[in-house]
Amino acid sequence: MAISCDVAIIGGGPAASTLGTLLRKYDPNLSIALFEREVFPRDHIGESQLPHLMPVLDEMGVWDKVEAADFPVKIGGLYRWGSSKDLWALDFLKVDSFQDIPRPAQYTGQRAQTAFQVDRSKYDKILLDHAREAGCQVYEGVRVVNILHEGDRINGLELVEGSDDRRTPLNGESLVQAKWYVDASGNSGLLRRKMGVEIDAPTELRNIAAWDYWQNTEWATRIGIGGTQILVLSLDWGWIWFIPLGPTRTSIGLVMPAEYQKKSGKTPEELYMEALTSEPTVSKLVANASREGKFETTKDWSFVSERLYGENWFLAGDAAGFADPILSAGLTLAQTGARNLAYTILEIERGELDADWLKQSYSDVQSRRIRDHIRFADYWYSMNGHFTELKEYCAVIADSAGIQLRPEDAFVWMGSGGFAGDSLGVPGTGTFTISAVKYNIRSMTGSYPKWEVEKYNSFRLNTEGAEKIILATYQEGRVYKIPCLKRGSLVLPDMLSYGAMYAALQVESDPELLLERYAFEAVKRGLRLDPEGMVRRGIEVLEAMLGEGWVVGEVKPEGRFLGMASTYPEQFVHMGWIQQGVGLQSIDPRQGGRVILNWNEYRKLQSPDYQLA
Repeated sequence: MAISCDVAIIGGGPAASTLGTLLRKYDPNLSIALFEREVFPRDHIGESQLPHLMPVLDEMGVWDKVEAADFPVKIGGLYRWGSSKDLWALDFLKVDSFQDIPRPAQYTGQRAQTAFQVDRSKYDKILLDHAREAGCQVYEGVRVVNILHEGDRINGLELVEGSDDRRTPLNGESLVQAKWYVDASGNSGLLRRKMGVEIDAPTELRNIAAWDYWQNTEWATRIGIGGTQILVLSLDWGWIWFIPLGPTRTSIGLVMPAEYQKKSGKTPEELYMEALTSEPTVSKLVANASREGKFETTKDWSFVSERLYGENWFLAGDAAGFADPILSAGLTLAQTGARNLAYTILEIERGELDADWLKQSYSDVQSRRIRDHIRFADYWYSMNGHFTELKEYCAVIADSAGIQLRPEDAFVWMGSGGFAGDSLGVPGTGTFTISAVKYNIRSMTGSYPKWEVEKYNSFRLNTEGAEKIILATYQEGRVYKIPCLKRGSLVLPDMLSYGAMYAALQVESDPELLLERYAFEAVKRGLRLDPEGMVRRGIEVLEAMLGEGWVVGEVKPEGRFLGMASTYPEQFVHMGWIQQGVGLQSIDPRQGGRVILNWNEYRKLQSPDYQLA
């Protein structure tokens, strides 16, 4: 007999669990089956998350369960990378503003701005069990050994039981037949390989990762109740991650070029221990700790599958593509992508939108997400002055990727795929806001890229040569068509922040009136931010549109100029109106023109000497 279902998913990791859970949430009549070769719990790397993932966990109805597991709350990260010899922070939330809220907490306030550092042996099981509770049929300890297909259409999966006594019995059912098949098998890419899907490796990064788990290390940082930061430390020839997973367990890994390991004549484990004992910060943190002895290695090569779907199948999670772990984006990419795929299948089942358009939209969005993170990783490696033994390696990466070294050029290069993210309404790239992109560049080069909005006091829309297209956005279980303008590879969506600024620019050019109009239009489109946050978002949108050529700036005899100033290593950007001889006045309409930086402070922060300090 055959197992029959609507959607058969190869794998039981976070992408598979997310997909299954959301399919069942929005259409309980769908039958979903997951086939996982291992029996959970089992260890897995990729433990550090980003805040972009938290709304997905909440949508799945599993955030409270993850919070109840008492994983450390990730506030951000501490890095020794780029041009500075000192540690610098890249945080989601100001450390001094983190409140001591008893746990388990609720998904609101500061907890909606942070993330988790998860022990994957526990986290993945929580998600898989949750998918089971949602009504998915879950098979553990069951391997897919063959994929039956004719041309580009899959006709079935052949299964065998593993040897683990805890496996799910097949009871003689060794064949799966489904309407839709999804490869969420991770790096194995079972279906991807069987269907002959090629992969594109748009980078010269060729790393390997080596890691083990440790008991009773010190934490690098403890922030309030359960708060911490990931620690990323550069070596001359690689980098170390240090990720607390709970009260006693820590994941410590080493990433290095595969070619370096080969030429060293040493085993990965020898290099791993050499790195940990020679790095002063880590050696202190593990001084009284013990290894669990679960040392493993894996190939750590970034790639994107050349197609993510076929006639009746899709690729999801790491089977679709993988980006270097330096930005901690693995789980976020996998689970946000699985969410979009769930919406895609649900919409195809409804039959209201064109199936080919839905499939291609899923593929375009997820491929771009992965490529954006690969692009960021290329920049991080190319600009790391600590890699003294990898200069040639980094030069090849920079040359291959076409990386620009001047801060302003680097900003344009990072956004060359467009700043309109997969949500279409919020400007950014690689899960970073415009401000965060500029902060990244400052941390790498020692100099902030200038803000284009500071140069002008009048702005006008420029849509010359653009064509009208329709793109997809994914909200509350549905896929919606969003009208956009496209010019080359750049997109201007008429949605949320972009749509609000697009509308405002059609009636205003003076920056004060423009930002007032933007706030009005943003509220109409459903944006809910405090007054200062609304204006800050408007400035970031305007900056992105200037950088992409959707807006042309001009200098008029009358009109105020915006000013931007940052006190490195703080991430916060002071945004205000320049008042000559007085200083920077608040953009918050509630502040009545309060001076947030006096003239001397503002000028000091603008000086080249400070930029290079």
